[in-house]
Order: sequence, then structure tokens, then C-alpha cells
Amino acid sequence: MLGIFLLAAVTVVDGDTLRLDGERVRLVGIDAPEIHGCPAGRACAPGDGQASKRSLQNLMNGSLSIRRVGHDRYGRTLAHVYVNGVNVACEQIGRGQAVYMRKWDNGLELARECR
Repeated sequence: MLGIFLLAAVTVVDGDTLRLDGERVRLVGIDAPEIHGCPAGRACAPGDGQASKRSLQNLMNGSLSIRRVGHDRYGRTLAHVYVNGVNVACEQIGRGQAVYMRKWDNGLELARECR
């Protein structure tokens, strides 16, 4: 389902998660650095979590649309999110603020979009 948010309340949680009018939305196919550092014993995306969050915040300027594809084990909506027609997950990868995660890219849709 494709939804278009013209005046949605958008809050950036971190480099790969948003809140859209209260709905928690996880960007499909990417992993961004953790805001508070990587917990011991866990593999995390490299980089600065605060910088990744700021990067995503800077992308949230324009006409936003969302294509929901499911939910994750934490109850977040999994989705492809676009601002002015551009997939923000692809932008985060291109800016070096997230890494592509093939195992989280069902059907390799993101890989095709980010070419």
C-alpha cells in the first residue's frame, strides 16, 4: 500500500527509523549505526549514529510517500520511504550513513532501486 503524507508529523528516531504520525517505520534493507553505540556482543553498522540520524533528518524535506511491506519482530512497519520521489534508504547508503543489508531486502527491491 502506498501512502502519501502531505502534512505528516515526521520524527527521525535514528538513521533507519522514523515516526510518521506516531507509526514507527523501519526503512527496508538498510542498517544504520546505533545512536548510543553498539552493545557488547552485537554486530552493528559502522559509523556515527548521531551523524546518520542528522543525515536522515536532512532528507525529510519535501513530499513524503511510503510503501509498506510488512512488520518486523518489534512491531515496526517495514517500508520503502520516498521524499520527492527519491528512496531515502538509497540516499542513506549513498551518503555513507547506512549499509545495505541483503538479508533484510525482501525480493531485492531496494538493491534494484538503489542502482
